[in-house]
Amino acid sequence: MKLVCSQAELNASLQLVSRAVATRPTHPVLANVLLTADAGTGRLSLTGFDLSLGIQTSLPAAVETSGAITLPAKMFGEIVARLATDSPISLSCPEGEEQLELTNLSGSYRMRGMPADDYPDLPLAQSGTPIRFHAESLVKGLRATLFASSPDENKQLLTGVHLRLDGEGLECAATDGHRLAVQRLSHAVEAGGAEGADFAVTVPARSLRELERILSGRGSQEPLSLFCERGQVVVLSADQVLTSRSLDGTYPNYRQLIPPAFQRRLVLDRRAFIAALERVAVLADQHNNVVKISADPAAGTATIRADAQDVGSGSESLAATIEGEAIEIAFNVRYLLDGLKAMASDQVVLQCNAATTPAVLAPVGADEAFTYLVMPVQIRTS
Repeated sequence: MKLVCSQAELNASLQLVSRAVATRPTHPVLANVLLTADAGTGRLSLTGFDLSLGIQTSLPAAVETSGAITLPAKMFGEIVARLATDSPISLSCPEGEEQLELTNLSGSYRMRGMPADDYPDLPLAQSGTPIRFHAESLVKGLRATLFASSPDENKQLLTGVHLRLDGEGLECAATDGHRLAVQRLSHAVEAGGAEGADFAVTVPARSLRELERILSGRGSQEPLSLFCERGQVVVLSADQVLTSRSLDGTYPNYRQLIPPAFQRRLVLDRRAFIAALERVAVLADQHNNVVKISADPAAGTATIRADAQDVGSGSESLAATIEGEAIEIAFNVRYLLDGLKAMASDQVVLQCNAATTPAVLAPVGADEAFTYLVMPVQIRTS
């Protein structure tokens, strides 16, 4: 393998694929990144794969000799990042050898790698018709739901985001058992890009966070292609590929958790609500993260209160449009803030039936296809 490429492009590509390199590899080669140079296409391909998440990208290069090798991702990445940005990088590895020489205006480095044949094959779509998504729609769905997935590996299915496609569009949903975020996207699929392609799959949140990062950083408006088969999800986007295993099991029927009607509704200014919650959270964080919200229909106010035993207490009142009877209901303040920050509307509506039943936060006007359900915290009366 012998080639010349841009330091900036190689550095950016290494940073991208290194996110899929195993931090605790079960085999030494999984701590490496795979480099494949192709003289025919004039491109250098980089791959990171930890057997669950795989990321592959390519960059233009003046390839004199084709070849492939794997190199330690951390060391290679740190060297490239520190090289002179105004000088191209030359990479050279004689055929049959496992040592690569890197040359740049800054200096020359030799790195010992491992054979490319030792690197596991990245699962790629072998058959089937891809579903073509508009990238900006998928990004919107992921941003609205990823935060609600569970970090608890013992709840494996809940550590992912559930993607469901039907005749009405794409739905993204995530829950950790205490809250649920659902985003409906009616125009996520490119016209003609999903005939008969109804499907449902749960993908690890970690993989989808990387996908959201990739899609957010690209400048192209081209749709992306998604394949789903044999326990694998493959996403093709321009010159980048992301593969991920899917999570086995039947995702909870989250729709049945959402109450069909509500007896109480509070409409509040979203930014003012967030600001008040963040101030009161200073006290709530000292004890149990719980804030209590009291609705007073007669006064047209909602009062947010936190009591931290042996520390202090605080409360703030906000103007609110209230329907229904007075109520006091308690929540984990972090759950409320996560949901409110996922919205973009000026106003939000908090809907509930009782202090012990699920409450739903939703934007007013801007995106009524987003639903955020939060389980209240039981308030001790004694």
